[in-house]
Amino acid sequence: MIDKPNNPFEDSALTTILVVSDMAKSKTFYVDVLGAKIFREYGGDSLVLEFLGNWLLLVTPGGPTQDKPDVHFVVPEIKNKVSHSYTIRVKDCHKSYEILKERGAEFITPPFVRGAETRCFFRDPDGHLFEISEYRG
Repeated sequence: MIDKPNNPFEDSALTTILVVSDMAKSKTFYVDVLGAKIFREYGGDSLVLEFLGNWLLLVTPGGPTQDKPDVHFVVPEIKNKVSHSYTIRVKDCHKSYEILKERGAEFITPPFVRGAETRCFFRDPDGHLFEISEYRG
């Protein structure tokens, strides 16, 4: 844990950046399917969303800038090779699954029971992976 006097993140918030290929399609998915709230839009190439108490920044692909001279922002190239995913802890996985499916989320499988956990996975339009998980401890 970081000491309060030496905390470099005092009064800060964490934002996750997701690179998307089609901003309109992604906006529809995150707002209409997942229920995210639009905080701010920047000229059609970036969108700030509030989702479950967190910030998501959707951006379109882009190349290096002066402050990140060797970095390229790209959409996931192979949807079945994941380096980042989200887990959303839910009260009732089956109920959440049905609601999201009805709204247009495409799941990899229906809810699967693994011991005290029931979970299933879906992707956004660009392949970013989400899990909904119910834990019965």
